[in-house]
Amino acid sequence: MFIELIATIFAGIACAGVAMVLNILTGRRLPKWVMPIAAGAGMIGMTISNEYTWFDRTAERLPEGVEIATMIHEESWIRPWTKVLPYTKRFVAVDIATLRKNENLPAQRLADLYFFGRWSPVSQAPMLFDCQKSRSALLIDGAEFGADGTVTNADWQAMEAEDPILTMVCKA
Repeated sequence: MFIELIATIFAGIACAGVAMVLNILTGRRLPKWVMPIAAGAGMIGMTISNEYTWFDRTAERLPEGVEIATMIHEESWIRPWTKVLPYTKRFVAVDIATLRKNENLPAQRLADLYFFGRWSPVSQAPMLFDCQKSRSALLIDGAEFGADGTVTNADWQAMEAEDPILTMVCKA
């Protein structure tokens, strides 16, 4: 975030510099408001660029075996350009490389999910999926494994059979 702030400030300075050079080349005929407008436009342009490129930059740095399951796009009236082209604000990735299966319960899979957000830290959570019954349980609070691998005290949540996360985990 700090690097993006510095880049935005330098974009404003660069655009103001271009306006200043243009003013000198035209014999100082441009109005005085051109430089601050150019600086502001450069900073807004850099901010927009950072928002639209965040997902691609983050996705390409994912380790091998971690695959993107779902993306959440955002549009807002505060940012009118997002009405035309929404940007990716959050996404969920599944660590397929460390996916675990239990021979005693072949329909269940245990996977690590990673939750990425534009302005939030990455969160990781282990989640158990039941591919046969289309449900999942977050294994954070109170869930325990029995000797045969069954999970007790799990808070199972129903999922749609076409859910992209469930589909990705169950096909792996």
